[in-house]
Amino acid sequence: MYRIVNLFIILIFCLGCGQNAISTTTVAFSKDKVTIDGKADEPSWSKVPWKNLDQLWLGDPISAHDFEGRYKMLWDHDHLYVLAEIHDDVLMDQYNDGLSKYWDDDCLEIFVDEDCSKGNHQFNHSAFAYHVALDGRVADIGPDSLPHYYNEHVMSERITEGNKSTWECAIKIYDDSYKDGQKNLPKGLATSKKIGFALAYCDNDHSEERENFIGSIYVEGEDKNKGWIDAGIFEEIILVD
Repeated sequence: MYRIVNLFIILIFCLGCGQNAISTTTVAFSKDKVTIDGKADEPSWSKVPWKNLDQLWLGDPISAHDFEGRYKMLWDHDHLYVLAEIHDDVLMDQYNDGLSKYWDDDCLEIFVDEDCSKGNHQFNHSAFAYHVALDGRVADIGPDSLPHYYNEHVMSERITEGNKSTWECAIKIYDDSYKDGQKNLPKGLATSKKIGFALAYCDNDHSEERENFIGSIYVEGEDKNKGWIDAGIFEEIILVD
């Protein structure tokens, strides 16, 4: 009886661990030089699978006619690459000032935590939440609690045909020693490195504020708009050959 009880306790513990396990994804090394042109015609892109961008973080449920997204990733020693395919019937770019209400226009949002340290990054650079606008400008909040451009961090190109937009992005990875206004060197990447990562899309059709926020990972609880503050919701990606 004692042995049966112990086995039951172990089983419950293991099930609980499984429920709280961090999502982990492997990212393949690109054997091609990736050109950021929105075409994604390098052979390496065709060899990696798509992942769905389908977790509703904000807004009402949406139909595939309104929005549908997927993405894939690669890496080399200098960049993390993201290829996103977004089907969206309306692209909004109503705020000309790229540092004002940039989250209320259509934009791709890339979350990066260089060392998977997790925790609060709202007003510090332990992680980044890059908002990539339709015009390619990149914004995030700095330690001074104000938005800044980080255009040198993410190079992107978008090609839109009909309702389909293809975003190709090259991301330089910076650690928490990054200082605004100073010279900073990005981290080199290598096999087995772990990075905290999430992807999202701000979708607005005809409103002053974004209507939906769709992410790549499931977030527990009612408040799912946590990525810009809490890197603890990011998944772990592992760089592999």
